[in-house]
Amino acid sequence: MTLLQGKKLLVTGVVTSNSIAYEVARQAQEAGAEVVLTSFGRVKRMTERVAGKLPTPADVLDLDINSPEDIATVRADLEQRWGRVDGLLHAVAFAPADALGGNFLNTPAKSAMLAFQTSAYSLKELSVGLSDLFPPEGASIVGLDFDATVAWPVYDWMGVAKAGLEAVSRYLARDLGPRGVRVNLVSAGPLGTLAARGIPGFDELAGAWNRQAPLGWDIEDPGPVAGAVLFLLSDLARGVTGEIIHVDGGFHAMGTAVRGLIPSPGAADEDELTGATS
Repeated sequence: MTLLQGKKLLVTGVVTSNSIAYEVARQAQEAGAEVVLTSFGRVKRMTERVAGKLPTPADVLDLDINSPEDIATVRADLEQRWGRVDGLLHAVAFAPADALGGNFLNTPAKSAMLAFQTSAYSLKELSVGLSDLFPPEGASIVGLDFDATVAWPVYDWMGVAKAGLEAVSRYLARDLGPRGVRVNLVSAGPLGTLAARGIPGFDELAGAWNRQAPLGWDIEDPGPVAGAVLFLLSDLARGVTGEIIHVDGGFHAMGTAVRGLIPSPGAADEDELTGATS
């Protein structure tokens, strides 16, 4: 497959081989792209291990998404390496423990702001930080989302941060669009990463998805989500921006009593659930 032939892509958020970001990197390479990953802190060694399992082992750059200095360093590396960036995947989110788990009314401002900075504002920071590497013919920015139109139990300020992410993506689409840069999100259903399975209520959540999603939902398969990301990174989506594509088996479109009654782990990518800012 040559859907992304010759594209130079930056993929954040890979922690293990069952994460959405890893599957995006794998499929992107098979579609002809060159890929560089980022990671940060204690999880970087894990990222480096799984990077070696890709069809073409990928380099892993240090990136604390909240560090302007790290973003500048990544930008300099990519300029020297490729001279351009055709697309990037933002797959990073974090909320402190006191911003989750039903503690919404008691969460301190500092924790709520950190959740927003890491999970939403960082999309703007990374996009702007790399913007002068986007080629004249345009580029594609894709972020991972989880349905922010409802209030989920235990998701709390991460849900607010995801709502912020959706707004940030629209404003980026507005301001970067004249330069041919597209900004879109993929809202994923729950996937059974190691971290997700440690969340109370995950099995009930996954069961609800299986019952209510008209297409069904396989929590072990990030492939459909990655496929939508690849479409948005490709030239086939050259007229698409400011969009949120739901890849959840159709669950989001169904009127159902189970929505909002079961804890949600969010976009269910392992980086999001372990709090890695990579």
